[in-house]
Amino acid sequence: MKFLVADDHAVVRRGLREILEESFAGCVVEEAGDIAATLAALERGEWDLLVLDLQMPGGSGLELLRTVRQLRPQLPVLVLSVHPEDPYGIRTIRAGAAGYLTKESAPEELVAAVGRILRGGRYISPALAERLAAVLEEGGGRPPHERLSNREFEVLVRLGRGQTVKQIALELHLSEKTVSTYRTRLLEKLGLQTTAELIRYALAHGLTEA
Repeated sequence: MKFLVADDHAVVRRGLREILEESFAGCVVEEAGDIAATLAALERGEWDLLVLDLQMPGGSGLELLRTVRQLRPQLPVLVLSVHPEDPYGIRTIRAGAAGYLTKESAPEELVAAVGRILRGGRYISPALAERLAAVLEEGGGRPPHERLSNREFEVLVRLGRGQTVKQIALELHLSEKTVSTYRTRLLEKLGLQTTAELIRYALAHGLTEA
């Protein structure tokens, strides 16, 4: 059994490694600390499971998930993140993740999630399952931000945190012009007029929590 643990914090990676090695005898665990290292590991070997943090240096975690699904469509991905389940959990499951856990979860829940995914299942909490069911219902009252693309969503989140266009461009490896274009799209899709209104929207919907 081969696990790839992708997280930018060495302490977190070590903790995950110890939990996996104790719970799955004889497994091999490799670590990656940023997006580039994660992609390099995926290209040079085969894995049974990727445990993925959404927020790592080198770009967008949601875009990385999409890339992983393209490179290794059969590889199950368990997202383990500081972000709250709603809306991040919904977005990652819809993007192809096999499971979503917050980093506040107990080690026993992590082991249960990994076991279920390795058996071919999915792992989501009861609260997230209920939210997903509501989203799938016809006319389920989805808020406008759930209809955004992953890139638009991440720009919205960062605007909500008070980041400038330049800061967002550096963090997501985009040009400032491209980020400005996404901001314009956000204003149109959310029916808002100014960047200040985008920030208030993100705050009001809890999108900046981390």
